[in-house]
Amino acid sequence: MTSDFEKTLIEYGPLLSRVASSYEANHHLQQELFQEISLAVWQSLKGFKGNASIKTYILRVAHNRAVNHVAYHAKQPKKEQYADENDISAPHLTEKKIAQSQQVNQLLRAIRSLPLQSRQIVTMSLEGLSYQEISQVCGIQSSNVGAILSRAKKSLSEILENDQ
Repeated sequence: MTSDFEKTLIEYGPLLSRVASSYEANHHLQQELFQEISLAVWQSLKGFKGNASIKTYILRVAHNRAVNHVAYHAKQPKKEQYADENDISAPHLTEKKIAQSQQVNQLLRAIRSLPLQSRQIVTMSLEGLSYQEISQVCGIQSSNVGAILSRAKKSLSEILENDQ
């Protein structure tokens, strides 16, 4: 018999993993952040009152935890870097998959360079949330979501253009 948390993690685990990767570049720290987010979701599920969709609620918890993670690690002195396991030059990958992986990594780097609020909004928009849902998660007006998203898209375009 699976618990509510297990069902939630099965359904939203990939979403939470994408949130973690949009905040953290290092694979090992992404895994750490994913675990922190999962724990935060588990702890907060008993407080879910149904005022929003479960997806919106979980994203709010995930983004709040991710912001705390980024703030904590920004204050820490730089330590030895872990080797990145996301080596796209692995021999089993086709050229097409390598090109796609490079594009995804380039987009993630660009997203990570945005200010936190813009990063949150872009990530949720990419996950298919409406302006209203994003406004609930971020605690801002729907009209502000559109303005922030528009500026973020422009910044992303400029960043990606400069990378080429």
